[in-house]
Amino acid sequence: MSGANRGQTGAATENHNQENMLSRLRGSLKPRAAAAAAANENQENQPPKPAAATRTVLGALQNNQRSKQQNLRGTKQDSSQNLSCKEDFSKSCAEKPSSKLPAFQIHVDQPDGAAKKKQPVVDAVKAPKSITEESPLAINNAVARLRQPLATLDFPSAMDVSFDSPMDMSVVEGEEKTIDVNEVPEYAAEIHTYLREMEVKTRPKAGYMKKQPDITNSMRAILVDWLVEVGEEYKLQSETLYLAVNYIDRFLSSMSVLRGKLQLVGTAAMLLASKFEEIYPPEVAEFVYITDDTYTKKQVLRMEHLVLKVLSFDLAAPTINQFLTHYFLHQSVSKQVECLAMYLSELSLVDSDPFLKYLPSQTAAAAYALANSIVSGGSWPKSLIEMTGYSLEDLMPCIEDLHRLHLNAAQHAQQSVREKYKGAKYYEVSLIDAPAKLQLN
Repeated sequence: MSGANRGQTGAATENHNQENMLSRLRGSLKPRAAAAAAANENQENQPPKPAAATRTVLGALQNNQRSKQQNLRGTKQDSSQNLSCKEDFSKSCAEKPSSKLPAFQIHVDQPDGAAKKKQPVVDAVKAPKSITEESPLAINNAVARLRQPLATLDFPSAMDVSFDSPMDMSVVEGEEKTIDVNEVPEYAAEIHTYLREMEVKTRPKAGYMKKQPDITNSMRAILVDWLVEVGEEYKLQSETLYLAVNYIDRFLSSMSVLRGKLQLVGTAAMLLASKFEEIYPPEVAEFVYITDDTYTKKQVLRMEHLVLKVLSFDLAAPTINQFLTHYFLHQSVSKQVECLAMYLSELSLVDSDPFLKYLPSQTAAAAYALANSIVSGGSWPKSLIEMTGYSLEDLMPCIEDLHRLHLNAAQHAQQSVREKYKGAKYYEVSLIDAPAKLQLN
């Protein structure tokens, strides 16, 4: 067989493997229609059952389980108390001391000689003899004075409660302000310096895919595209997706992975990112479910342990999303520009080549400049040049790569990011046509 024929056969085999992986990942998120139809046919001749509750992913399911467990624990405790009461009829249940000691005890250190000076509690709280024995009504008068309404008390005239007081009802009636933890001007420079230092320490190796014997960049793109759909399915934060991709790339930079385990690595990375970022992360069973039961719960937890060991438990990695947030706070732009910059940033997550060679701060700056140029005709402002130290010339290679990616987004094999940003929530920025030529100044 000639070399050309062998090359064509190898390419066809790789395309076939990628199509199988893509169909398996896609199938894991689709409803199991065939199983549902079969179940409906079997249940036609049976009496109707009450409708099951919708599949809950986050806190509601956990709360229900906790309440059920508490009820079970309560019934067990009641039954154990009843048995103990039946065993000994001479004593009541209230008189029996508990045989178990509490699991945790708080020990408070006392100064020397405190035990000697300690008086009985009854003496400390005993009321004066003149009140308790001579005039019983005096206690009632004292209690009445203590229960006097606070409105009759005299407050100093200098007291001012007009500032953000919990008693100010205008705060309740008005709209609640959203507070961003990154919006701290006093520490903005220090935070940015720290993130710039950490992004170098937590960056993956740009050419790690050359050392992988069984996976390719196309398979990684399919995996990231599937994780975008998972994030949308479970309403996860954008930062969770960025962290998961960072964990995947750092793990693959150090470990060789077979293609059959690549989805398991991505699932464990998404689970870790959800635990790190989300208030109510999905349970492990949910991540097993979205893989269409390809892996077991034990396999997911073992892979989670392995990823943590490889990453040295260092999960606080700066992402493109964090740098974009800092740039928006430092130099505000319109919401459409923000959404377009976020869209370009997520597109860069899918293709590791060439974007892994750029730092997250550089990719975020390039996305900001390109989005600002497309929507409002702006560019990379001077205030951000002073803040980041990146000039427009420094960012031009990354901007050109992003512009090329934006031009070919409609023809890309993976379309989850583009479908995500077609919604009105993101101002339909994925429908904005990319300019044929860059016009940056």
